[in-house]
Amino acid sequence: MRKKILFVLSLLFGLLFINAGLNVFFNYMPPPADIPVDVVQMFAGMMQVGWLMPLVGAVQVLGGVLFIIPRFRALGAVIISPVMAGIMLTHLTIAPNGLPVALALFVILIWLIVENKEKYLPMIRK
Repeated sequence: MRKKILFVLSLLFGLLFINAGLNVFFNYMPPPADIPVDVVQMFAGMMQVGWLMPLVGAVQVLGGVLFIIPRFRALGAVIISPVMAGIMLTHLTIAPNGLPVALALFVILIWLIVENKEKYLPMIRK
């Protein structure tokens, strides 16, 4: 049962990040009307750096795809972690209204990392 729940959550998590990453390239989802001014300014600054948003979008798509495939889920978690850190920091500092969703995604990511801890141990052993 636990593996099934983890698979469903991983699938939803991965699809969410694939969708967000594809939206960076194809802009098919309109932004919400109630975005805080600070968030708009932050994204405007990120857009000024021409390569940053395509990189974030590519990382989201790649990480989301890897997150869905059980064999590569641990690698997907590593790839998605910096993006998830940015999401958490954004919602903790300037857009707290999205914090519940960000926390739920963060919990899924941490659960997956803990489930795959044996795959990470060789990176920190001598």
